[in-house]
Amino acid sequence: MKTFPMFLQMAGRRVVIFGGGEQAAQKTRLMLKTEAQIDIYAPDLDAELQDLSERGKIHHHTGAITPQSAAGTALVFVATGCPGTDAALHALAKAGGATVNVVDQPHLCDAITPSIVDRDPVVVAIGTEGTAPVLGRQIKTKVEELLEPRLGDLAALAGRLRSVAAARLTPRARRDLWRWVFTDAPRQLFAKGAEREAAKSIKSAVETGEFGATQGGSVSLVGAGPGSKDLITLRGVQRLQEADVIFYERLLDPDILELARRDAKRIYLGKAPGCHSWPQEKITQTLVSAAKRGQRVVRLKCGDPGIFGRSTEETDALLASGIPFDIVPGVTAACAAAASLRTSLTDRHSIDTVILSTGHRQDGYAVPAALTDLRPGTCVALYMAVGAAPLITRQLNVTHKTVPLTVQIVAKANRKGQITAECCVQDLEATLSAHGITGEAMLFIRWPHTAQVQDCRQIAAQ
Repeated sequence: MKTFPMFLQMAGRRVVIFGGGEQAAQKTRLMLKTEAQIDIYAPDLDAELQDLSERGKIHHHTGAITPQSAAGTALVFVATGCPGTDAALHALAKAGGATVNVVDQPHLCDAITPSIVDRDPVVVAIGTEGTAPVLGRQIKTKVEELLEPRLGDLAALAGRLRSVAAARLTPRARRDLWRWVFTDAPRQLFAKGAEREAAKSIKSAVETGEFGATQGGSVSLVGAGPGSKDLITLRGVQRLQEADVIFYERLLDPDILELARRDAKRIYLGKAPGCHSWPQEKITQTLVSAAKRGQRVVRLKCGDPGIFGRSTEETDALLASGIPFDIVPGVTAACAAAASLRTSLTDRHSIDTVILSTGHRQDGYAVPAALTDLRPGTCVALYMAVGAAPLITRQLNVTHKTVPLTVQIVAKANRKGQITAECCVQDLEATLSAHGITGEAMLFIRWPHTAQVQDCRQIAAQ
């Protein structure tokens, strides 16, 4: 970032605007939303600013502008509409030690005015560092649509009740309270104009500690996608922001954890294969224990929890213990790897069946049954199969020696250090070795087009 977003305290502070025309009026309208004292320096004012001056909303100064005019200010806007005059006034303001914004001259700006979505006290500022104001306004429009007009009133009510809630409720109960307020019935009531009913329900919840939020512990099995921070779902991010404790695996992008609440406890479950890691039984017991203590738990898994994620052991234990849980799906490695190859897992002309399988079973590496029975129209996506490469090659050389099968390899899909390769089945081991791929890879084996198979059979017959 070339600029750093920050909200300035404005109550009781001076804001100076140099200029008395339309540009100055635009900045004045913006500053009137704050509690700042607004001083305008200009020989004359347009009709709008003159009216504001007569009503005491702004202070009009007609004398000479000096560095002292800008001293002790929160912000100075230079907005005469004349580039030469603006540059001279910028120099005077800087001599007075001010933070300056010069309209339409970003190279002279210490501060750049963002596009603002105002739901006071909720304020969203959108900046493009002066490079694309049109884009900033487009984003502003989208955010305006997301935030209902009365949301600021609800936030203000919550602010007035924070001290009472802090005195009556535990930290966990307070988090549950405000989560309920802003995601459940109170917000919905406010949005449709039933402010009194909403306020009454919030005050009752603060007094009694009883409201619609889940008071006990719960577990969310969250798919983090193939590893990149930007491939986790919005629901997954929401669960991270609600979590008291997060259990996470290796292979995840560490930046994903930045999406969580800062005070959430983070527990790492294991290192590289062959090194120390938590056994599945211990993980399952720990999830249950944490939820029984009333904690909101996230089990953050690579890819999708339901695809080779050992979720069944965990959900069975949660069901047996009566622990509420949900599963948040994620982008599975096969989809991410295919996307990184800019290809599809299916093809209406040649592939109508996709099989997700693995080369690593509970008892060790093995050839998946899907490969021994491979047939036309099939794409087999193999997880955790690098160690089974020798077995796969031998099996396919026996069962499909007349079919020109190729293997697409994607290691660390959509992550830093991604590797892609393609080879025939006979060269699979050598290709993996040449690229230093020992794990974290997807293998795709597709039945080739009919014409390719026929060509191969003709060659074999000769």
